[in-house]
Amino acid sequence: MKQVSESNRNLQVALIGFAAVVVIIFIIGWYVYKPEPIVIQGSAEVNEIRISGKVPGRIDQLFAEEGQFVNVGDTLVLIDSPEVNAKLAQATAAKSAAMAQNQKANKGARSEDIEGAYEMWQKAAIGVDIAKKSFDRVERLYEKGVVTAQNRDEVEAKYKAAVATSAAAKSQYNMAIKGARDEDKSASSALVDQAMGAIQEVEAFLSETALLSPISGQITEVFPARGELVATGAPIMNIVDLNDIWFSFNVREDLLGDMKMDKEIEVTIPALNQTAILKITYIKALASYATWKVTKATGQFDAKTFEVRAKPVAPIKDLRPGMSAVMEKVIK
Repeated sequence: MKQVSESNRNLQVALIGFAAVVVIIFIIGWYVYKPEPIVIQGSAEVNEIRISGKVPGRIDQLFAEEGQFVNVGDTLVLIDSPEVNAKLAQATAAKSAAMAQNQKANKGARSEDIEGAYEMWQKAAIGVDIAKKSFDRVERLYEKGVVTAQNRDEVEAKYKAAVATSAAAKSQYNMAIKGARDEDKSASSALVDQAMGAIQEVEAFLSETALLSPISGQITEVFPARGELVATGAPIMNIVDLNDIWFSFNVREDLLGDMKMDKEIEVTIPALNQTAILKITYIKALASYATWKVTKATGQFDAKTFEVRAKPVAPIKDLRPGMSAVMEKVIK
């Protein structure tokens, strides 16, 4: 009886041991062969605006530094540009000259010029009268045969010349009274407009020597130091708007799954040790360089990579550009 009991006990121990071995093998196999989770990682992005000037010059003052928050319209930089100031002085002088010319054209000749022209006309008219009397006298003598035809012709030529001189003097007098021609007035007025346009152009460039902030945000980079020369369009500062931040993920197309426009996804932000809900706002295929190529002919296909952008549903405190986000699941 004792032998039977001992045999049953040994059998039970063997069965328990076998079961334990099976469980251990199953657990080891499950850990070894369970599928690896696919982690899709992205990063926080933000719009970055570069501040640069239209005019070359030297940095006169910097009113903001890296890390500082600024508001729309705040003055960030003053650029000293002697060339622009010199062009403004030239344009102003050209305007003064054009306005003086225009006033002269519109006002007409001075009273002294008109009086002088009148006196010249009267002098020429007296010359015509004298030449006419001389011609009439010689004409009568010629008819009587006292003078030759040559003498008559010479006196007649002098008379005609006096008439032409009188006509020219009268024309000068009329011009002095009337003033400048309409064409001259229009030309002088156009010169004034041209000078005004040049001044407006220079003033527009001059306004670009004071650079203002186009947005409210934080200064992330300041490139030149005070006193350095900057060329046209050279970057001076970078500003980011931390209120307009999103996450960007590069996702292989066979992993897109339920990632659709306006869908919400849950991510983990390791730097903040918290989760967040994002809403997908942008999906676009990347260029061919981001395509996953198949290395073996196993029925697989080349998979494109898509950029997926998503914005936080609610503001995330202390979120900074560059922080990573790990995608966990899709909320249907």
